[in-house]
Amino acid sequence: MSSAALSVNGLRRDIARRFRDHGIDTPDLDARILVGHALGLSHTALMCAGDRRLQAAEIARIEMLAVRRLAREPVARITGIKEFWGLPLKVTPAVLVPRPETETVIEQALATLDQTGARSGALRIADLGVGSGAIMIALLTELSDACAIGTDLDPAALAVARENARRLGVATRAGFVACNFGAGLAPGYDLVVTNPPYIRTDEIAKLEPEVGEFDPRRALDGGLDGVAAYRTIAVDGQRILAPGAHLIAEIGKGQSDAVVALFGAAGFGSMKIVPDLAGIPRVVVASRNP
Repeated sequence: MSSAALSVNGLRRDIARRFRDHGIDTPDLDARILVGHALGLSHTALMCAGDRRLQAAEIARIEMLAVRRLAREPVARITGIKEFWGLPLKVTPAVLVPRPETETVIEQALATLDQTGARSGALRIADLGVGSGAIMIALLTELSDACAIGTDLDPAALAVARENARRLGVATRAGFVACNFGAGLAPGYDLVVTNPPYIRTDEIAKLEPEVGEFDPRRALDGGLDGVAAYRTIAVDGQRILAPGAHLIAEIGKGQSDAVVALFGAAGFGSMKIVPDLAGIPRVVVASRNP
């Protein structure tokens, strides 16, 4: 390693080059985050320390993280934190890393509540398949009078969601139930949100390594046709939603027609499809008939 690379900035640039050579999409950003994480420095502090000469132990820590990223482990898995809706969420191997496109669910939930005039009320929300708690916690931070229940089959995922709710100050309004989607919930919810598994079983092996090799399979596998979870969610949603209330579900690319058909067959009324920022149909908003 050259003497220049022994400075904070030098090693950061060297790692970014290696990331770029290995085809990693955001090499400079990833290098900056990992070097800052290894040194315990914020972005600003990292820039201020750019010319500082690194100690051998610091270099070893940074290189260890770089090796993990070169093996295509996601940055959020390495640092244990992923920002979602401006919130720093803890992630572990038990949960899916929240994706930016899932923020479309939050946007549509808030827009729907604004349209119905229900945003300021004492809402009851259910998040089916809560994972890290990303959707539920984001909504609770926006809706100060709401309470929410998150469900998941995996106790380890529920533990992560519970910890995130505590860390982010919404634990007193959050509850958790171990069950399959809405199976353990009683009727009367004002809003149901969900980001279920929707990757076709035979497509999982074709996913980018960051997803296919590191996200829990149960959070990805949507069955042979990719929409198995929505069959259950359609029935559960009809049962637990109050009349006129809404179900807002994230969907995969090319699944809008199939999911709309399933929700319609279950008895949901008006439905709309909303694209994410990339223009991909990403969310179904369905209303339960009064």
